Amino acid sequence: MIRKLLVPVRGDGKGDNVLAHAAALARRYKAHVEILHSRARPEDWIPYGVHVPAFLKKQMLEQAAQVADSEEAGMRDELRVLAEKLNLDLDGAPEGQTATASWLEDKGRQVDTIRRHGRLADLICVAKPDVDRNLGHNTLKAALFHSGRPVMMCPPTDKVSDTLGSHVAIAWNGSSEAARAVALTPGLIEGADKVSILTAGEEIHGASAEDLVKYLHIRGVTATVERFEKSRNIGRDLLAHCANLGADLMIMGAYSESHEKETLLGGNTQTIVDTAKMPVVMVH
Repeated sequence: MIRKLLVPVRGDGKGDNVLAHAAALARRYKAHVEILHSRARPEDWIPYGVHVPAFLKKQMLEQAAQVADSEEAGMRDELRVLAEKLNLDLDGAPEGQTATASWLEDKGRQVDTIRRHGRLADLICVAKPDVDRNLGHNTLKAALFHSGRPVMMCPPTDKVSDTLGSHVAIAWNGSSEAARAVALTPGLIEGADKVSILTAGEEIHGASAEDLVKYLHIRGVTATVERFEKSRNIGRDLLAHCANLGADLMIMGAYSESHEKETLLGGNTQTIVDTAKMPVVMVH
């Protein structure tokens, strides 16, 4: 069962959308959303390897602290307004009775705070990377490769469905990454109203889609297998079939090839990261 979701925010204008996705799942599972803000350390503002006079260093540290205080206060105010709009209780205890939320401030780089706090979250929610603005790639990478937890990539949208998570599609190829994705997302799979297994039928060295159906049946989940003829890009095939089936959330193993190789040369996961218009839960 989903009990805790982590939403890292950084004041880049994407936090509202990610929080809306997290809130939809929190309402569905009566879960708690922890909103993590990484507060820049004043010393990080000091140029590395450059001698700075003591008086100037003191001024820079004081100004950095003031900027951080102002940013934090502004984001807290925005959060309270947004939480009320999304029906998240900021004052309630996270006891599984209703959807709740809390603010967590931690010092350091966001990639480090995600690593620290993400390891005890059922799901980490991040924004879909923005290629044009070169934002979000490090956040997704830190969550995916350094937390050991499932990561939901949230695409920009005008409105998040209240029924998010009702129809879950599992991208299955029998790989260890796909198996790990299933193993780490039982709450999403068992809590869905409908589960579809997408496969191109190439589970040569792993369990078949039919094996997965039997495994899920033991856990009380009825799943159907949806086969498709693969094209040159399975990532696009998966997204297209999710759209045709009406699935609102896809679960998949990510980056069976290295992240660097897929980023440079392309790959199934990178295609989905670049083009997905639906929420995708990835596990590495």
